[in-house]
Amino acid sequence: MKGSLVIRADASIQIGTGHLMRCLALAQAWQLDGGQVVFLSHCESDALRQRIINEGIEFIPISNPHPDSRDLENTLEVLRMHSAGIIGNPAWLVLDGYHFDPAYQQAVRDAGFHLLVIDDMAHLPVYHADILLNQNLGAEKLKYNCDSDTTLLLGSRYVLLRQEFLTWSGWKREIQKVARKVLVTMGGSDPGNMTLKVIHALEQVQVDGLEVVVAVGGSNPHYEVLQSAIRNLQLKIHLERNASNLPELLAWADVSVTAAGSTCWELAFMGVPALVLVWAENQCMVASGLETAGISINLGWYANVTPEDIALRLLELVNSPKIRGEIAKRGRNLVDGNGASRVIQWIQARALNLRAAQEADCLMIYEWANDKVTRTFSFSTDPIPWEDHQTWYKSKLADPNILIYIALDLELSPVGMVRYQLAETKAVASINLASHQRGKGYGSKILRIASKKVFQDTPISLIHAYIKPDNSPSIHAFTKAGFVEKGIVDYQGNQACHFILQEDFL
Repeated sequence: MKGSLVIRADASIQIGTGHLMRCLALAQAWQLDGGQVVFLSHCESDALRQRIINEGIEFIPISNPHPDSRDLENTLEVLRMHSAGIIGNPAWLVLDGYHFDPAYQQAVRDAGFHLLVIDDMAHLPVYHADILLNQNLGAEKLKYNCDSDTTLLLGSRYVLLRQEFLTWSGWKREIQKVARKVLVTMGGSDPGNMTLKVIHALEQVQVDGLEVVVAVGGSNPHYEVLQSAIRNLQLKIHLERNASNLPELLAWADVSVTAAGSTCWELAFMGVPALVLVWAENQCMVASGLETAGISINLGWYANVTPEDIALRLLELVNSPKIRGEIAKRGRNLVDGNGASRVIQWIQARALNLRAAQEADCLMIYEWANDKVTRTFSFSTDPIPWEDHQTWYKSKLADPNILIYIALDLELSPVGMVRYQLAETKAVASINLASHQRGKGYGSKILRIASKKVFQDTPISLIHAYIKPDNSPSIHAFTKAGFVEKGIVDYQGNQACHFILQEDFL
């Protein structure tokens, strides 16, 4: 039985809606994989609460958020309820918010639950988590002080996009000679009313046929002020409150002016060139990283930017089809829409543990190796004599260039093994599962966590694998684990499918 995913994240005018919305993307991916999701949230937006409930997700309000002690007590109680009766597979908790300090995190782990922490700044002195996720560009450069068993998922490969965007994966943007359709979106709350400053800037942009849509979030307290501001303008501006069709709006837009929050990833995925304003400390890395990657223009802190500055930079972008085309292409290449599913795969993989192979494993590995299915798909199909195996196994344990890991399930029962032959910065991987554990998806999970460990603990940066062309189960496992097929090669006198895994892929 698949465990539950419990999400603890808040939304308000001051902290915005980004934490909740990216967690919703993770929740949707978990549901698609057959799991149950529960949200615990101090959420000030009725529309946002209803959005989550409409997804078929249980929503439990948190009246007094941490550091109030009732927050942690309520969260642990929900985790216990959703772990009852699930042997060896307790619920996972996702924490997304800067107020969840190390003590809160440690209490969750001490209670025996799995924990995924989503973070943007490495601002805490220490993090206690099974998995720590930072989806921002430049996250790899941050210094995270974590528990020794924490898996770090860093960078834009893990950008969390909601399902409504993924239906646009094959869509191609047409780059107009002059960009006449402008989308203004400052996130869910916009406490500083940056939107009003942008509207004043748009009054100064002299482009024939200019159309503007302003997407006003459900937590934005300035809607009436914005209505009043556009009432007597010559410019055609439409206010879209709490838009339910954001992907369609992004597809409509030629350019955008936005805050440096989660919307930037949605714009990148949809290939929308954007001017980006910063209104909070945690957005600085997002804005600078996106500009360095060449997929947006960073205008800096909104308080320091004048409407004239915005108008000038926007006019340059509107009249530069080549630049807009390059930005759109880079954005689609950077964000592929598979980040949430990658994170789910890592959550599933953490249901397994690794230990180094020991002398006592000799007989068990011998039995796995001599299994009928294993021999059929091996390059040498002959049965292995016990004496030969003992000699081989002893030599492998003594070889510093050989790593053998045994994978254990949550009940600490061995499910398979993976072996790496190391040579300088490269390695060759092979895997074998216990016969009664086949067909459960363990192969790809073992490969992911073991390869991650090899990359972290050794100088290895590239892993090879060689598989018989008719071994479809192994080909599927290696492919799902992220290995890329490079073609048919000769391997030890046999035809083999050659696969590689690069360090930066994981």
